[in-house]
Amino acid sequence: MIAITREVSRSIIHCELTHLERRPIDIQRARAQHAEYEAALKHLGLAVLSLPEEPSLADSVFVEDTALVLDECAIILRPGADSRKPETESIAKALSPYRKLFTIQAPARVDGGDILRVGRQVYIGLSTRSDTNAAEQIQDFLQPYSYEVQVVRVTGCLHLKSAVTQAAEDTLLINPAWVDPGNFAGMKFIESDPSEAYAANALWLGDSVLYPKAFPRTRKKLMDAGIKITDVDADELAKAEGALTCCSLLLRE
Repeated sequence: MIAITREVSRSIIHCELTHLERRPIDIQRARAQHAEYEAALKHLGLAVLSLPEEPSLADSVFVEDTALVLDECAIILRPGADSRKPETESIAKALSPYRKLFTIQAPARVDGGDILRVGRQVYIGLSTRSDTNAAEQIQDFLQPYSYEVQVVRVTGCLHLKSAVTQAAEDTLLINPAWVDPGNFAGMKFIESDPSEAYAANALWLGDSVLYPKAFPRTRKKLMDAGIKITDVDADELAKAEGALTCCSLLLRE
């Protein structure tokens, strides 16, 4: 398994924000937390392909928003914020040795944070960053590979994966205030603690889940369910409306 990451941009202080108020971001601390994240991935057995900083692209550390990577292909996305559209060029170059590439065409827009894949099911969140045009293009690209695409309405948060992520083979970690669990038929659920609104974002890596230290109550729920946790600090990157899944693109070599 390979994780593609990118160094935190020096311009992250100018990041896009939709649901959070702007707060000062300590760039050195953000970089230290990102390095901890990469070290945790390596510790869990992944090879990390770290791309160089993009100094003028404030949100470029959040590489997940640029592509959907599957075993059969990868789709280069078209981020919803105009400032983020230039991020895709270098990601396409990084992915091209590994996957056949498709590309979302204008005027469609979609962030990878709005795409949750569970087995052969691909859920696409309809948010301020992603639309039905993109969902239709993704469905067309994936039809030959027998994936089923389903759109899901998201409210109150930036992305679908702000509200729900996979925590085990058959289990989703979910904030039901932001997305309806009824969209995910056949799945088990662990609800994030109501006091930890942003706690539903976890990075499932098969045998373990990478999870932020900032949400101890939800962490306990995961552990009580028998899920193995690897903790990391990510609160500085969270000020840029980012989360753990945002910081890597995972692919099988």
